[in-house]
Amino acid sequence: MDLLSLRSHLSLRSSTSTYPARKPTTAVPEFVKLHEGPSKSKYLPQRYRMATANREGLNGIEEGDGVIIVDHGSRRKESNLMLNEFVAMFRERNKYPIVEPAHMELAEPSIKDAFSSCVQQGAQRVIVSPFFLSPGRHWNQDIPSLTAEAAKEHPGVSYVVTAPLGLHELLVDVMNDRIKHCLSHITGKADECSVCAGTGKCQLRQ
Repeated sequence: MDLLSLRSHLSLRSSTSTYPARKPTTAVPEFVKLHEGPSKSKYLPQRYRMATANREGLNGIEEGDGVIIVDHGSRRKESNLMLNEFVAMFRERNKYPIVEPAHMELAEPSIKDAFSSCVQQGAQRVIVSPFFLSPGRHWNQDIPSLTAEAAKEHPGVSYVVTAPLGLHELLVDVMNDRIKHCLSHITGKADECSVCAGTGKCQLRQ
């Protein structure tokens, strides 16, 4: 995911779930690509940092792949619609033919629905990408469990649950952009962003 995609992501959704802090002894799954060079932060262990350089050799989506972007799901219709918008942006920017939204709970389409939709469109491998920041319980247990259950109805179709956004260095720039925009808004130099538009929440309080 490049910087523009991440900036668009946070213009659509500003809130994330809160997860318990990971214990230092918890092993990081081998498929999570971590920063291989010296850590640029004195606060973060090297194994927690996402790689942002030397990415040209990484594998990408292939013919016969389907992508599911899954978020938590909300009782607020507006929040769920934001995922649809992000998926449309992701599909258009990357030119992937099969990309479907899914909500882990509380809303439709479910992971099961999205998995079936991918297969109906010809997917032989389904990539489930969590639209989450931290690798908490939902990523570690709930999403893999729901995906495995969905896959049972489609023998011969493989799947993988990717890492969440995590501590990707581009997120630093995205958060800084968000802060700058909100500060510009409260001083009258910018309109509300698409997340806050009409809510009146972005204002200086005492």
